Amino acid sequence: MKIDLTPQLDFKNVLIRPKRTTLNSRSQVNIEREFKFAHSTETWTGVPIIAANMDTTGTFGVYDVLSQNKMITCLNKFYGLDDFKEAIKVRELNPEYFMISTGIQEASFSTLHDIVELTKAKWICVDVANGYMEQVITYCRKLRASFPNKIIVAGNVATREIVEELIINGKVDGVKVGIGPGSACLTRLKTGVGVPQLTAIIECADAAHGVGGFIIGDGGITCPGDMSKAFGGGADFVMCGGIFAGHDENPGKIVEEENKQGEKKSYKLFYGMSSEHAMTKHYGGMEKYRSSEGRLIKLPYRGPLINTVRDYLGGIRSTCTYINAKCIKNMPKCTTFLMVSQQINTHLV
Repeated sequence: MKIDLTPQLDFKNVLIRPKRTTLNSRSQVNIEREFKFAHSTETWTGVPIIAANMDTTGTFGVYDVLSQNKMITCLNKFYGLDDFKEAIKVRELNPEYFMISTGIQEASFSTLHDIVELTKAKWICVDVANGYMEQVITYCRKLRASFPNKIIVAGNVATREIVEELIINGKVDGVKVGIGPGSACLTRLKTGVGVPQLTAIIECADAAHGVGGFIIGDGGITCPGDMSKAFGGGADFVMCGGIFAGHDENPGKIVEEENKQGEKKSYKLFYGMSSEHAMTKHYGGMEKYRSSEGRLIKLPYRGPLINTVRDYLGGIRSTCTYINAKCIKNMPKCTTFLMVSQQINTHLV
């Protein structure tokens, strides 16, 4: 047993120190980035924000909104070939702005081939809760052999050594970073395992960049300021679930309930993909050898998704004007974190 006494930071533990700036307007900030990759021969340009591949957010409806803003939707792995055939009848799927999700089961490999061929997908996401399993490395190598030019990402992990292993030996281009920070995730409660998300991003970004790869900070975002902190900490992309849920474009009915004061409130359901709700929906129930590592949440109804998108993009631009970062790529080198005991005044909240 060992104890690491190094301070471990989450987004709530820091603020970003403002600096003298030559930027006079948020409109001067470029929030798009261009990427080249460690193994893929492709390039990519866009806004490096990704909707998580949960079945409430990794949907074609969310894609329709995010793609218009050059953001990526990681489509959930419960979409089959027939779903994609139907989807392309009513919309053009731009390969720049969606990812195809896959697990590591050999049985689904041929279906993945068919979906990638049909959609001309550019991005493939190997999505498992525990990216430390050796089978993940093996599967990623097989995926690279079959799709040598695709942009391949895998995760989730939260420490530097496995990031390097996935990029060097797994032949992936990017790694999803985050064990348990999501609002609908119970992994930390059920297992005691995790790394505070900002520290995980800082350490894993340093490791990935050292070997030519990139990271996706996955989870823990509660407000635009958190997203700016993730980018400031070195995340190349930020993936979010909860902030993109609860809107008109998300699946599910709007539910009305009365609170204790008799006021009617509107909600939509949001749940973790390791929750009993998700397991029952997609697999017919929870296996006896596992526990539910996700929660079911009633999110206040938020209206059109575009409003949230604009709020977050505006927040990032504003952060950049405070720290003299002319583009989102420059945020890490312009960021100084201050450890704090309080972020906001909640006296009248």
